[in-house]
Amino acid sequence: MATEDIAKLAETLAKTQVAGGQLSFKGKSLKLNTAEDAKDVIKEIEDFDGLEALRLEGNTVGVEAARVIAKALEKKSELKRCHWSDMFTGRLRSEIPPALISLGEGLITAGAQLVELDLSDNAFGPDGVQGIEALLKSSACFTLHELKLNNCGMGIGGGKILAEALTECHRKSNALMKKAFGSSAFNANAFLTRLLVHMGLLKSEDKVKAIANLYGPLMALNHMVQQDYFPKALAPLLLAFMTKPNGALESCSFARHSLLQTLYKV
Repeated sequence: MATEDIAKLAETLAKTQVAGGQLSFKGKSLKLNTAEDAKDVIKEIEDFDGLEALRLEGNTVGVEAARVIAKALEKKSELKRCHWSDMFTGRLRSEIPPALISLGEGLITAGAQLVELDLSDNAFGPDGVQGIEALLKSSACFTLHELKLNNCGMGIGGGKILAEALTECHRKSNALMKKAFGSSAFNANAFLTRLLVHMGLLKSEDKVKAIANLYGPLMALNHMVQQDYFPKALAPLLLAFMTKPNGALESCSFARHSLLQTLYKV
């Protein structure tokens, strides 16, 4: 595995978190039917540097508006939280799946790595689940921590689609990690070094901005350490850094404790 691939893998894991960067249209009762209706929303999205969370709750988004919003999201690779509950008030159920498909395609194209997706209170039924199926199976959801689908009327059919999509997402993400760690060119020490630098636990001469919230990376590591592909030789090194006094680690005590418990068993 090339050095740049190792760096990318470490950075991907380290960035499973969200700090600021929130753009909110929550509760504005916007009726976004056409591209023209959505132009102000699109401009704000496009002009927002470092967009990490987008709130669209309490508005109503049509097929055409969703398509142009999705286009704006294609350049927002840092987006991690989508608060999109109660977003289709007054819409025909037939309108919702294509709107969701467009938004999902925008996130996938952007290379986003979501940690939260909230689509509660949209009452879209089984067809709506099909609208997010491709998104849930994609790499955009490999880092997903929270999926909220309360009051969506999925039924048994929607539940089956959801279960299959999440199972496929888990299978694909594990396969990707197994392939990366199993490569003959994979340098375990280089990977761990890059990861610790991104987490702010190891100093480096490189100009790397340490992330503020370590909860996501710690939970992701806790999962990885338990997999067969994880190099067991890294466990003592990781344990040494996890037990050092560190404010960022102490602020994520639950995730840190969970990882430590796992590392002690390796």
